Amino acid sequence: MFKTLSEKIQGVIKKLKSQTKLTEDNISEIVRQIRIALLEADVNYKVVKVFIERIKKEALGKDVLKSLTPDKVFVKIVNDALTDILGGSEGLNKIFFHPLPPTIIMLVGLQGSGKTTTAAKLAYYLRNKKVMLTAADVYRPAAVDQLEVLGRSINVPVYANKNTSDVVKIIKESIAFCKKQLIDVNIIDTAGRLHIDNDMMEELVKVKKEFNPNEILLVVDSMVGQDVVNQALEFNEKLNITGVILTKLDSDARGGAALSIKEITGKPIKFAGVGEKIADFEPFYPDRMASRILGMGDIVSLVEKAQDTIDESEAKDFEKKLKKEGLDFNDLLKQFRMIKKMGTMENLLKLIPGFSKLPQIDDFDDKFKRVEAIINSMTLLERRNYHIINSSRKKRIARGSGTSVREINKLIEQLQQMNRMLKMVNNKKGKLKKFDKSMLNNIFVK
Repeated sequence: MFKTLSEKIQGVIKKLKSQTKLTEDNISEIVRQIRIALLEADVNYKVVKVFIERIKKEALGKDVLKSLTPDKVFVKIVNDALTDILGGSEGLNKIFFHPLPPTIIMLVGLQGSGKTTTAAKLAYYLRNKKVMLTAADVYRPAAVDQLEVLGRSINVPVYANKNTSDVVKIIKESIAFCKKQLIDVNIIDTAGRLHIDNDMMEELVKVKKEFNPNEILLVVDSMVGQDVVNQALEFNEKLNITGVILTKLDSDARGGAALSIKEITGKPIKFAGVGEKIADFEPFYPDRMASRILGMGDIVSLVEKAQDTIDESEAKDFEKKLKKEGLDFNDLLKQFRMIKKMGTMENLLKLIPGFSKLPQIDDFDDKFKRVEAIINSMTLLERRNYHIINSSRKKRIARGSGTSVREINKLIEQLQQMNRMLKMVNNKKGKLKKFDKSMLNNIFVK
């Protein structure tokens, strides 16, 4: 997401590093290049105008012009402006939960925006509560079946009534069911159309008047570009939506829709779909997203992903084992699988400040797969004790994994290096050299 925009803005700011200080001339040129980058990223022209006027005004301030580190000062100005345009830092992405359950969340949007899949993703995200999905799309063929399949895959009940096309009746029954079963959240998947029409809007307005949902979230496909803003304006005018969910944000290298919605509609982006898997769904934090665009990483999101994935008791047991015995290939395989649960290595590294610019970052996931294939081709005894892996065993492992003996030698050597480093840390002897990004490449088979 935002790949094109991020590369261009970072490239523009990089040019400032050769400048000893900010001047009106170099600010004007840099602002001009940022304006072009934003327009090429499909950001609404009104938003671009507001954004450019703000950063130009602040960059020409006396304190900024006197600064000895113009690039850092300018990054701060751009970061603050991006955060504001994306929604500010007021925590507007939170869901309002009604004190008397069930909380009713109505998802609206056009057909093809990913509404039904998003309903399941939101249910999975709210899995710490008792959640139910309601199939209220009675027009799209197999919409109910699709929601039922998704519900089963995440172990969430789906309320459906295939004997009626009365949407109000279906929702009324589902709310009664929620109260009876003490369900906390009822997520309603409503019908969409190929385009906004009066019939669809009238039905949604009727549902809103009848049930007064706690949240009305508009689901939009970020790949649509500028039309996303038009959709948001029309739905907001009729329904007064409470927020927006952007789908396929991982597929949109430009990201202009995300940069335009809040500024134009006044409604926050609450969530973003960032992949095809059910778990590829996250709250939208404007400040964190601004940091990612500028290549400053997002450590908070990385820590949250780790906390959701890592079992605390397992982590303590693993720490004890490391201190006592060191790493073996079983441990390495377990760590790889844990990291995979958090997402692709490429996306995880981009959350670490500075690592978005790491050369050959796209290769890490392929290297992961090769290492995993090698370990999977070992016997349990070989995984526990790599010292017994002789030349004949290496040839067998190479055939089984589709790799080479050289790669297996390299992997064993890397595991030995890790254990030597762990021993140095545990004994508090010697000094580890300063961590450098290039060291990451040595963790994987080249």
